[in-house]
Amino acid sequence: MTAPLLFTPIKLGQVELPNRIVISPMCQYSAVDGNVNDWHHAHLGSLSLSGAGLLYIEATSITPEGRITPGCVGLYSEENFQALKKLVNSLRAVSPIKIAIQLGHAGRKASSHRPWQGGELMTPSEGGWTTFAPSAIAHKEGELVPTELSKQQIKELIQSFSVSARRARELGLEVIEVHAAHGYLLHEFLSPLSNARTDEYGGSLENRMRFVLEAFEAVRAAAGPDIAVGARLSATDWVEGGWDVEQSITLSKRLQAMGADFLDISSGGVSPHQKITLGPGYQVPFAEKIKAEVTIPVMTVGLITEPKQAEEILQQGKADMVALARGMIAEPRWPWRAAAELGGTVQGSTQYYRCLPSGYPSVFGAIKTSQR
Repeated sequence: MTAPLLFTPIKLGQVELPNRIVISPMCQYSAVDGNVNDWHHAHLGSLSLSGAGLLYIEATSITPEGRITPGCVGLYSEENFQALKKLVNSLRAVSPIKIAIQLGHAGRKASSHRPWQGGELMTPSEGGWTTFAPSAIAHKEGELVPTELSKQQIKELIQSFSVSARRARELGLEVIEVHAAHGYLLHEFLSPLSNARTDEYGGSLENRMRFVLEAFEAVRAAAGPDIAVGARLSATDWVEGGWDVEQSITLSKRLQAMGADFLDISSGGVSPHQKITLGPGYQVPFAEKIKAEVTIPVMTVGLITEPKQAEEILQQGKADMVALARGMIAEPRWPWRAAAELGGTVQGSTQYYRCLPSGYPSVFGAIKTSQR
């Protein structure tokens, strides 16, 4: 019997994943001064036992000012590095799962309250800080206007991307993703809705892509050849006159030419005026269009909840990998169920075998469990 595609290996550059299930980065807003803590050990420790092929640490900022909230993770200091090192060592002790990190900067969406506190921008009296963007344009009416980055500050941020990527390499991570989506800084440079610059970083498509490409180049160089490096893109702003799929295809080709090992395709986030058509797999068509134009693996994400749905996406050639977030929180052993339903095999944890429903042990091969 042919193995389901969901459970066949795939290579991202020099890194081979045992299957094509990815646990997407999920911000927990629970760090202190950018440092991961006990919550992250519990949260990611559980997900590391899922049997997925790749586990992302959440979106991680390259500077203190680049954090979305005061509770967001950073990799801009030695203290951040040591906290993450302890986390990575803990995950390595219990699971063989490959580990990724998503490096980015929140731009004008930084200095925000945590979602359960409303998610609005923080004022200085609330502990907020100065936000930066390609242009002095607020994300939405009534918010504080960000400070436009100078060309010197852009150069400094490129260096910060490089330093964080070097630290990620020293952590022994297998995958680094550059976050150029969801309305954060790199995406803000790409979109004409947020970038009104008149220098070499604004105006034409070539100019709007410049910062993203320079940041990616710095990360690629710092990571070295053994780490898989890719990028997350918002394929469209869902706003007329904004960033769109055709521009995303152009950027994707450029990233591939610069050594990208994969692309992670999402959408939206740069404008409160976005009109998103939600539904199961609603972002898959964007991944499909980009996949048709590049030769590197393409990941899709967004309301993928059922194993059969995930398998069909791969079988129809619409993407090479599927990423889940909310689905993994609701069902941390989702890959085990997927393997049982589709006839695949997956890495399991022997400590859990005797507690599984009838039929599940078969997904791990011949297992004998004690009834004592």
